[in-house]
Amino acid sequence: MAAIRLENISKNFGATPVLHNISFEVNDGEFVVLVGPSGCGKSTILRTIAGLEEPTSGTIRIGERVVNDVAARDRDIAMVFQSYALYPHMTVFENLAFGLKMRKVNATEIERRVKEAADLLGISELLKRKPKALSGGQRQRVALGRALVRHPQAFLFDEPLSNLDAKLRTHTRTELARLHKQLGATMVYVTHDQVEAMTLGQRIVVLKDGVIQQIDTPLNCYRYPSNRFVAGFIGSPAMNFLKGKREQSDFVGSGLRFALPEKIAKSTISHDIILGLRPEQLLTGNGSPSQAQFKVVLDVVEPLGNEMLLYGRLGEERLVIRSDSGAAVKPDDILTISFDAQTAHYFDGVTDAALR
Repeated sequence: MAAIRLENISKNFGATPVLHNISFEVNDGEFVVLVGPSGCGKSTILRTIAGLEEPTSGTIRIGERVVNDVAARDRDIAMVFQSYALYPHMTVFENLAFGLKMRKVNATEIERRVKEAADLLGISELLKRKPKALSGGQRQRVALGRALVRHPQAFLFDEPLSNLDAKLRTHTRTELARLHKQLGATMVYVTHDQVEAMTLGQRIVVLKDGVIQQIDTPLNCYRYPSNRFVAGFIGSPAMNFLKGKREQSDFVGSGLRFALPEKIAKSTISHDIILGLRPEQLLTGNGSPSQAQFKVVLDVVEPLGNEMLLYGRLGEERLVIRSDSGAAVKPDDILTISFDAQTAHYFDGVTDAALR
């Protein structure tokens, strides 16, 4: 396996820039997830690493080798796409073996590698079937196996679970994590699904409009987002945001007034502040005297079994509250909500940067 390093990568399609000075490193054996909304440039980064797109500027290294001028077939990487792209007239065995045959690998070695990959993925009993006789999850495992048999330096995944239903996506996600643990392989994974990013990545790269917003562990991106975009993108349901200003040492706005944490109260910021509250930080009831409080009017109650999501209004602002399933509430109820101002998130109202 090998590390992958991108140094100041920019990419233009004609006069349109899509990547802006992208730099990060995937360590040998690390699982890194590129995450962001559609159009943020994550698939373009993956295709640039693979050699399917040429960067406008910057350097790509795989191991110690600069690969900018190396053809895709010679970069010794394997890519798994959203589309399974299996040959319909070939059996599973033939699909797995095809790439090795093109590389003139001898028949004994091909059989050994195919059997090894099939055992690892639990598809040994499917080797004689053709793709039309497979389920979506089985086809995805064959596509994974086709990459595994090559023994590449790195694996690249471009939204490989998008075509699967919710239950199968969860199962396959677990299988991918197990596979990485077994192989210790270098993996770069693209998704717009922040749940996949949080559960699979050892580190995640959050992108917006071709610019890296934050690179960190999933939990650090969740707990310590670098800006308002990361805070709103990572976490489900998304973080609630309320606009306000600092007046002396208080936050004032959206019908709220409470004392700001000392470090923020003593900061030099003199303009708008955005208050960020995760749904689980909002507690129903009066709470303790030290907590800030406000009232919301409930619009929608979503029971989810072990918990409920409450959708309410604070003036013109919309809020989502995570509550336990035992709460006896219904639409149009007026609830008292409390939260700890010391553990809330705060963002600069002009730059959107997190205020620590």
